[in-house]
Amino acid sequence: MPQVRICLFDAYGTLFDVHSAVARHAGELGDAHEGVARLWRQRQLEYTWVRSLMGRHADFWTVTGEALDFALASHGLADPALRDRLMKSYSTLTPYPEVRAVLADLRERGLRNAILTNGSPAMIEAALASAGLTALVDDVITVEEVGVYKTDPRVYRHAIEALGVEPDAISFQSSNAWDAAAASDHRFRVVWVNRSGQPPEYRWVTTGVELPDLSGLPDHVAPRG
Repeated sequence: MPQVRICLFDAYGTLFDVHSAVARHAGELGDAHEGVARLWRQRQLEYTWVRSLMGRHADFWTVTGEALDFALASHGLADPALRDRLMKSYSTLTPYPEVRAVLADLRERGLRNAILTNGSPAMIEAALASAGLTALVDDVITVEEVGVYKTDPRVYRHAIEALGVEPDAISFQSSNAWDAAAASDHRFRVVWVNRSGQPPEYRWVTTGVELPDLSGLPDHVAPRG
């Protein structure tokens, strides 16, 4: 197989902690904060899939807001000011602790860092800037360039075309098993970042290497010596 030339990352849940937006406001949410965080993420993903199946695309900011509205309403929380604070926090999600060092290490080893995300361009630009990661990412590819969400095959084909290399020269990292499975189906070299230690899924597709976080990625894709 050819050497890996590009490390392509999912953003939300892989580079950025999607629950950090709620964690910052846990005091305001009280006992509901964990439930709100889980339901917000569940519905956010569900709405992308439903919109894709229906052919009714809206950008990720819109979908994220729709999902938050449902999560808050489900917990009896109707506070427009709190909603606004939570949405603003989603623009500046906290990266996982190892992310900066891993991206820098990959760069030092001669690889390009890229992102393939459901997020809108403005969302991912804000997240990278707030985390101080902009200079460590060479390419950002969003589903807005295709008009449909992962796991639609058009998203992964577009990423291959945009990066200009064969898929087996791309190591694709995602914490979402469904995303890892879809990328594997398009011949990417896949790393499933299983942060939550969940059991394997999608056994009918080869989902590649499993890592507990991104710390071991540089040695996996570009071992020294």
